[in-house]
Amino acid sequence: MNFQQLKIIREAARCQCNLTEVAKILYTSQSGISRHIRELEDELGVELFIRHGKRMLGLTGPGKEMLVIAQRILDESAKAKRLGQLFTAQEAGILTIATTHTQARYSLPAILKQFRSRYPHIQVVLNQATPEEIRDQVISGEADIGIASEGLAHSGKLTTFPWFKWNHRILVPHDHPLAQEDKLSLEQLANWPLVTYRAGMTGRSVIDEAFQAVSLLPNVVLSAQDSDVVKTYVRLGMGIGIIAETAADQDDQELTSLDARHLFNSNTVWLGVKQGQLQRDYLWQFMTLCNPNLSEDELKQIARGVNENTELGYDFQI
Repeated sequence: MNFQQLKIIREAARCQCNLTEVAKILYTSQSGISRHIRELEDELGVELFIRHGKRMLGLTGPGKEMLVIAQRILDESAKAKRLGQLFTAQEAGILTIATTHTQARYSLPAILKQFRSRYPHIQVVLNQATPEEIRDQVISGEADIGIASEGLAHSGKLTTFPWFKWNHRILVPHDHPLAQEDKLSLEQLANWPLVTYRAGMTGRSVIDEAFQAVSLLPNVVLSAQDSDVVKTYVRLGMGIGIIAETAADQDDQELTSLDARHLFNSNTVWLGVKQGQLQRDYLWQFMTLCNPNLSEDELKQIARGVNENTELGYDFQI
């Protein structure tokens, strides 16, 4: 048994047993993948995959158990590698942030400017993705930290910290009949075509819940992943925009921004890190820039689940 075989089990499960994709991810050949699987099955004396002819359809019962073991071993191996990194080159390295377009475009620039001034030799990588993809990237170790309003707070494999609360705003062209309204109602919005985020993005669930609560069906004519796309189609007159307030630029000369705090509940942006993952000091420093109310030690305590009466000691399991 070797690490390559364990990685194949993990990636095969992620890719729904598409061995072509597994081979691409692991930079090897499909025949090599098949050979490793056969050798592991021969060594264990059980079949790990359900087969139909030459096709693999999924994991068998023993295969599912093996997946859990493989993931655990690979996680521990990654921790061992990170342990060495923690004691070397603390002022250099890579911080990979998985986040949505809205946070990358509007919320993070000021934070990253401060971070770069403190750590000029740290390379920052921004992976823009959906909340579900963000969660998966942090869990798999592809990203060090995830930032999103949805999808992180209730994941059992992440420790999450609140960053800030935000509300939606309404966008209309200056000459729109609603542009001069002081206080819009959901009934008014329901009478117009709407342009907003797609399901699972940037508080879309909060928007849907508000209309459902008053038994109204919004006429969403276009759903998009990011705020800039929403604003583009509002400018074209396709509909009324509902976007995050952070994306409602006051210097946008073509659109009027209207308050929607009375229409939709507030949202929270969450920072998420993998539970039990070793982290470099600069990641905790990044998080203190986002949430100055928490010190680096407090962040580590929360990540470990340590309460005030627990002696901290020196523990890498943070």
